[in-house]
Amino acid sequence: MALRSPNLNVMVNAAKKAARAMVRDFGEVEQLQVSVKGPSDFVSAADLRAEKILRAELSKARPGWGFLGEEGGETPAAEGALDHRWIVDPIDGTTNFIHGMPHFAISIGLERAGELQAGVIYNPITDEMFFAEKGGGAFLNERRLRVAGRQRLDQAVIGTGIPHLGRGEHGPYLRELAHVMTATAGIRRMGSAALDLAYVAAGRYDGFWEHGLKPWDIAAGILLVKEAGGFVADLDGKGGDPMKSGNIIAANERLIGPLGDLIRKANA
Repeated sequence: MALRSPNLNVMVNAAKKAARAMVRDFGEVEQLQVSVKGPSDFVSAADLRAEKILRAELSKARPGWGFLGEEGGETPAAEGALDHRWIVDPIDGTTNFIHGMPHFAISIGLERAGELQAGVIYNPITDEMFFAEKGGGAFLNERRLRVAGRQRLDQAVIGTGIPHLGRGEHGPYLRELAHVMTATAGIRRMGSAALDLAYVAAGRYDGFWEHGLKPWDIAAGILLVKEAGGFVADLDGKGGDPMKSGNIIAANERLIGPLGDLIRKANA
């Protein structure tokens, strides 16, 4: 059984509480109040409700800690709060959610002084709780996770995210897609970057890349991959920080280099 710190227990319990309301909303998805936040980028009443619950639960357990949420923006840490910050996406995969597709997750990362300490990614429909702590390994429910051991791209299944209407340059991405398609066993685009990274940690995907993500999309997933023995990097290949750039690649030690080279060559 995985040993969880008090902070990780706070995160798991907050995710489970928010999930109860989310599952009810998912069951009534046709009745959800949906407003348009941007082209093809929707925010639902469930998003806002989930973030409110998460903020309340995390703040109650750890008063004064900072909070960065997709819907509500940032609240800095109070003086004396040791520079802790929660990084939260209440529903990563909102478009899936409002279309009745059961592939979405709550993502909670914990950062201290800019360094990731713990992460939780929870799909309430499948009841899969992915979690990790720095130095403590990565787990799915109570099972220890390791990244896949494949060493050849032609045997690898790679996850990605495709830029939608109003976001990103489609031409460069399509060139990347063509390069990766011809060199790998398959590509999957399932609509939740948090779960994509969790799937790399679990060995379901051999790798993942995407551009233009936000810290709340990837904070928990980055730690999961690293604690499962994988590697995460900025797509530029120059040592950048994907938490800042939003451009991320993740894979095992043998595949991250060749996969990154393949993607960069597409737009060279």
